[in-house]
Amino acid sequence: MIAMLRRLEDYYDAVPRSAARAEAFGPLTLFVREGDGWPYYARPALGHTGDVSVAEVERVRARQRELGVPEAFEWVAETTPGLRAAVEESGLVVHEHPLMVLDGEGEGDGAGTGAGERVPVPDGVTVRMIGTDDPALPSAAAAPYAAFGVDPSPAAAAQLAARIDAGLTRLAAAVDATGTALCAGQYQPVHQPVGAVAEVVGVGTLPAARRRGLGLAVTAALVADARARDVETVFLTATDGDVARLYGRLGFRTIGTALIAEPA
Repeated sequence: MIAMLRRLEDYYDAVPRSAARAEAFGPLTLFVREGDGWPYYARPALGHTGDVSVAEVERVRARQRELGVPEAFEWVAETTPGLRAAVEESGLVVHEHPLMVLDGEGEGDGAGTGAGERVPVPDGVTVRMIGTDDPALPSAAAAPYAAFGVDPSPAAAAQLAARIDAGLTRLAAAVDATGTALCAGQYQPVHQPVGAVAEVVGVGTLPAARRRGLGLAVTAALVADARARDVETVFLTATDGDVARLYGRLGFRTIGTALIAEPA
């Protein structure tokens, strides 16, 4: 498990750098997004696993306020256990989420999931990978924003298309008969010396289309696509234990706890 957590740390440090600048604050790194899109966060500097002081956390928070970005921190509890106390003492609230990795690296079941059971799709809905020439791209780009109650920037679809073209993002969506994406999600592959790693992120379903299994079906499509592209390590962060059990049906298992800190 230690080797896997180190692999994920390399990934966490690499992925934001394709769309953000990194500002160093001793044992912490603040990623600041360049342009529109989901804002980034601060996290432990790559290789730092020791304690972090309250003063160091507050320096980063002051910089986040100066930049007008969320005062947010993300890290893995098992990798940097000494950060939580400082973050909480600074006044932030810490939320725990299951950190899950897909079992059976490089193995598939032939059912389109890459692992675990086949996921049924409701009648009239097609789950597919979305390319830049797909007419569902605009609604697929907007769906996760709507799912989380956030207004997308006008440039969201164009920025996502540019990342797809550059090979930085792979997008999947559940599309209805009208060509509208009801649910969408993505993964971002990073090639490392130990093999390609990808995190499934931003899986969101429109409120009116929830409880139909679309999120799980989109996740399964992303997993299958990642496996077909020789991604060796696929991981994600579940919202809570109930959601983690759903992802367990696809073959994901919990290996740690992802922590997200933000103001109350």
